[in-house]
Amino acid sequence: MTDIKVTPLGAHLDVGRSCILISIGGKNIMLDCGMHMGYNDDRRFPDFTYIAREGRLTDRINCVIISHFHLDHCGALPYMTEMVGYDGPVYMTHPTKAICPILLEDYRKITVERKGETNFFTSEMIKTCMKKVITVNLHQVIQVDDELEIKPYYAGHVLGAAMFQIRVGQSSVVYTGDYNMTPDRHLGAAWIDKCRPDLLITESTYATTIRDSKRCRERDFLKKVHSCVEKGGKVLIPVFALGRAQELCILLESYWDRMNLKVPIYFSLGLTEKANHYYKLYITWTSQKIKKTFVQRNMFEFKHIKAFDRAYIDNPGAMVVFATPGMLHAGLSLQIFKRWAPNENNMVIMPGYCVAGTVGHRILNGARKIEMENKQVIEVKMAVEYMSFSAHADAKGIMQLISHCEPRNVLLVHGEGEKMVFLKNKIQQEFGIDCFMPENGETSIIKTKHNIPLDTSLNLLKRQLVPADESEEPDPKHLKVLHGALLMKGSRMQLAEPATAFRELGLEEYELRFTCNITLEEEGAVSNTIDRVYRILQREFPKCAVQFSNDGSITVGESVLVKVSGEEDSKNILVSWSHQDEDIGSLIQKVLRPDPS
Repeated sequence: MTDIKVTPLGAHLDVGRSCILISIGGKNIMLDCGMHMGYNDDRRFPDFTYIAREGRLTDRINCVIISHFHLDHCGALPYMTEMVGYDGPVYMTHPTKAICPILLEDYRKITVERKGETNFFTSEMIKTCMKKVITVNLHQVIQVDDELEIKPYYAGHVLGAAMFQIRVGQSSVVYTGDYNMTPDRHLGAAWIDKCRPDLLITESTYATTIRDSKRCRERDFLKKVHSCVEKGGKVLIPVFALGRAQELCILLESYWDRMNLKVPIYFSLGLTEKANHYYKLYITWTSQKIKKTFVQRNMFEFKHIKAFDRAYIDNPGAMVVFATPGMLHAGLSLQIFKRWAPNENNMVIMPGYCVAGTVGHRILNGARKIEMENKQVIEVKMAVEYMSFSAHADAKGIMQLISHCEPRNVLLVHGEGEKMVFLKNKIQQEFGIDCFMPENGETSIIKTKHNIPLDTSLNLLKRQLVPADESEEPDPKHLKVLHGALLMKGSRMQLAEPATAFRELGLEEYELRFTCNITLEEEGAVSNTIDRVYRILQREFPKCAVQFSNDGSITVGESVLVKVSGEEDSKNILVSWSHQDEDIGSLIQKVLRPDPS
């Protein structure tokens, strides 16, 4: 029995700062290394002192795995590798490696150049950090070292997102990162083998939500946007650069075409071009429909959606603007929100999850006055709508993954407290498996049991799996004890016939025999008793060879010996057998012993 230890350094009862440390088979792996959107102090990064109070982390961690490019999963990576100190391998997919540095640089600019913070990573550190990255392909088994291997699977969610299976010897863990079990307009659904891991670590962002039909949500979204712009209002849609942004752009583009609308739609300057470039480059990661139509028409080249300039913020008239970031915690989306919020004709549509502490989270919870960092108070008169176009799995999707994957244990991260408790109880009831949700810095220990693969000879199986009582049919559900010699050759184990094992090892064999005496109060010649015993044994063991020996004794099978001796009025039956024929020896005693009644 081996233990798997899991310690979240972030993302316990919380969405943000995903960073999970697992210890499996003597290997330490860090799963994601994110930052928290809701904090601007030391709490924004995971607490790496848990791993080492001082010194570099290279000696303590075997590898780091980044599931996708969202900052709550990769935002602390340059801080950890360059400022705390880690020189080991960092694994991520090709799209994640391409997009990660762009978002990290964008985040650095907002934090350092606009907010003036000093204890932060530099552009050079981002470049140095990305040199440590080793890219992986889907379904490719990567041998990190002699014992540790990882394998990525498609997770949907965003371009390049992957779930990872981590295996050390017989122990295995699946880490989902963020995933979506439902395909959308530009990405497919998450998929993984039925790998039956010891532990599944899954996100639980929407632990209690079952989303309504996607078509209804899309219709509702288009109706609200159209209604607002028809009255001359402005619609702000805060999004992250890649992901929901492309999904909603494709939706609005086709609707504007269909309805022949002339109201301008804008997208944050620069990000549209970059997004298009990466979607073209990594077309194999997109949905089937986009892959099929890509040659005739690139779905990401929009006719109605133009680049946005900050000068347009105060332009009169209706417009729709996609602006980053998605939680209104900084950047252009927050700047536009401040200007448009006091006008009741305007609308903000939040299409995804907002972390506690962000402006997005506050307005979704009904706040009508928002105090900013500079003590400025924003009065929110604009309409606030929440429409879940989130690319996270809902409760149904999480249960679907557990059902398909068949883990022995589940551990929940990346969710909200009460909702996670509800989901935990549901998992335990429905699947009858243990479910964990450790706090940040708290270690959950998962006990695992493993079957050891064993080769065995066909002769040994045939001889030992046949029931001693031949009237019985072999019962496949009944556990059977096999007797043999266990040979270990390197990592291979074999159960062999003892004689074969002794021969292979060049050892002399000593036989251990069991003997039993049965006394019968029976008159007549010894030869009559011998004949009667012979007939009984033939009847009871039709598939075993029952034979007379030269000395008048009877042999049954390979090792059982039955010898009758005695006087005219009393007989003694000696039964002797070796350990491998224990079943037959025991049954012969039962058959030949006189009935006590």
